[in-house]
Amino acid sequence: MEIKQIEHGSKGAFLIVEGSERLGEMTYSKAGDHMIIIDHTEVSDKLRGQSAGKKLVLQAVEYARKNNIKILPLCPFAKATFDRTPEIQDVLSR
Repeated sequence: MEIKQIEHGSKGAFLIVEGSERLGEMTYSKAGDHMIIIDHTEVSDKLRGQSAGKKLVLQAVEYARKNNIKILPLCPFAKATFDRTPEIQDVLSR
């Protein structure tokens, strides 16, 4: 499963695309230079059981670590993923 990142100004997304079909996305907004706010996660039923949503969150965590930024997960799915995964909580905005 390949995850791509796109950014346009202060908005961005991590996408799962197969062929021309978008099967998953997690959108975010930049809040200054040191934080992103995850506001929405959506995954197609075609990816059910493949942990696609969690993989999107983990890609955001990797991006945050690489760029020394924090994440504020306003999306309920992303927040629940952070709550259940202590090893990624180092990038949470406190």
